[in-house]
Amino acid sequence: MDLTISFTKVKLPYGWLGNMAPYPVQHGGKGWKTTEALFQAMRFEDLEIQEAIRAEKSPMGCKMKVKAIIKELTQNNQLHKRVVQPQSEQDLQNMEICLRLKLAQHPALQDLLKATGTAHLYEDVTARGRKGSNLFWGALKNESGEWEGENHLGKIWMKLRSELL
Repeated sequence: MDLTISFTKVKLPYGWLGNMAPYPVQHGGKGWKTTEALFQAMRFEDLEIQEAIRAEKSPMGCKMKVKAIIKELTQNNQLHKRVVQPQSEQDLQNMEICLRLKLAQHPALQDLLKATGTAHLYEDVTARGRKGSNLFWGALKNESGEWEGENHLGKIWMKLRSELL
């Protein structure tokens, strides 16, 4: 049986793998409180929108701010201001950039990642269910104990780990 490591909440073991974890990163000459904030902002070219996301106090606040921005842009027929489509190839590339920054700027995380060995890494979204992008970025454990979902966040972490090892 393959060893698996799953991560959910920031305060639980391996929570540092999540984008909500409090590891600030520098990018584009600016500080970002979390990789979640940077990742969400990278979907927009509009500096005012990026700054509104960056100003949020928490990573969940960033997600909620983006939902409100998308709603407003949709209502005003300005959705073109979102330049990166969620769950696209560019979105995946942006996530990898964010995770690379996190590892480079917090070297202790490199050792933690290497310590996961050959385990399959999963963002466990079981509690969140099948809605939205959950099964794109993460996976859920079904009733038979199998992981379902594309688990792109886990796959990117495993790619970066293989490069470190």
